[in-house]
Amino acid sequence: MAIIKKLNISIFAVFWLFLIQPVFSQQNTEAYRRDTILYGTETEIAALIQTLRSENVDYLDNELIALVDNTRNQRILTGVFGFFGEREKTGLELRAIRTITERENETNESILSAIDYLGRIRSADAVPVIMELLDTQERRFLSSGFRAIGRASSSDSALADETAEFLVDYYTYRNPGTDNHSVIITAIGDTKSSIGVDFLVNIVTNNDERIPLRIAALGALSGIGDERGLDAILSCVSTNDPNVRSAAVAALGPFSGEAVDRAILDAFRDSYYRTRIAAAQASRDRRLSAAVPFLRYRAERDDVANVKDEAIRALGAIADSEAIEVLDSLFSERRNPDRVRILAAEMLMNNDASSFFRKVVIELEEARLRNQTNLYNGLVRVAGETKIDGETDDIEDLARNFMRNGSAVEKLFGLDMAANNNLTMLRDDILFLVGERNESISRRARRTAETLGIEIPG
Repeated sequence: MAIIKKLNISIFAVFWLFLIQPVFSQQNTEAYRRDTILYGTETEIAALIQTLRSENVDYLDNELIALVDNTRNQRILTGVFGFFGEREKTGLELRAIRTITERENETNESILSAIDYLGRIRSADAVPVIMELLDTQERRFLSSGFRAIGRASSSDSALADETAEFLVDYYTYRNPGTDNHSVIITAIGDTKSSIGVDFLVNIVTNNDERIPLRIAALGALSGIGDERGLDAILSCVSTNDPNVRSAAVAALGPFSGEAVDRAILDAFRDSYYRTRIAAAQASRDRRLSAAVPFLRYRAERDDVANVKDEAIRALGAIADSEAIEVLDSLFSERRNPDRVRILAAEMLMNNDASSFFRKVVIELEEARLRNQTNLYNGLVRVAGETKIDGETDDIEDLARNFMRNGSAVEKLFGLDMAANNNLTMLRDDILFLVGERNESISRRARRTAETLGIEIPG
């Protein structure tokens, strides 16, 4: 009896050693990463940033902010500015502004990455600094400066008006170079200021103007969304140039009215595929129910895959009863291409997951049995991203099955399902995966436990 008791204690000790070893490994990994930020070379830090980007984690952001504040290393600055800018994460504004104002001590690459970062986070404080930089007319900074100042000014209406006026004046009376004309036009649209509408209308309606500039101006008018620009956009819907035509249809999204609806529906008949894509996108932006029959036809029969994709996305955005019925039909028809079925499933989950999740599970199993790898992997991703309001039994069962019996990828999506749907009843399965030897799974399980308020023993 004593021997059995001793054996049980030994087995228990081995189990806990097996469970906590990966936790220690993860803690060591995080400590190693912090040491890399403190003492690593530019190459090691660049590799770490790439890892953080691929893992989509932010727990080292404060350490990276401290690092950037005290370095002039070009590769480190551009890497961290880029990493924060992609996520529109604030925290580096002062350092970025300092990089511009003290540019005699910085490299071109560092300055350009700082400008781009300030534009991405829409920093109003950066506008006067970038405006002053553009006033120097240093060619190396013009393109990045124009792009950034439009976005940065959009967070303040008075500042946006001032910036739009500045950009129109720069285009008209200075010499930014022909390569920067379309950049300035786009930047005027990014300000969202109506100050630039008349200037943009003149470009759009000028048949002698270069095609790329007319296209850029159409996009800018759409971004501003002022009704004073609508007639100019409509005048281009039937133009001879297919690129201008498609850009004009795409620009109709923010506008309303019978003439707009008619132009969008008519664009579905255009032989140029980009115009049909634009019609689908405009229908999506306007939640245009009248477009559903056209979208169904395009989703089922168009010979261009991207047109089908945009039609399905538009159906998902409109999401009235007729659109949902079409999406259900597209997903349920097993002869449809995998790409169509996966995207239709995604739209159904976005709109009515509680009604259709069980059907996704059925088709998931059917794809597994038939070795339809692409379809299976796509539906696994859709299931992993699903959030259900109401009864969660089906998603609970699938998440449990993935966490216990699935591949590494399925385990990760199982954890996502648990986090997205507050599946605290899967506590034991989540804690077991905290002890996984695979660091990605262990880290995701730890984050899931924290999200759900599950205490991790030891």
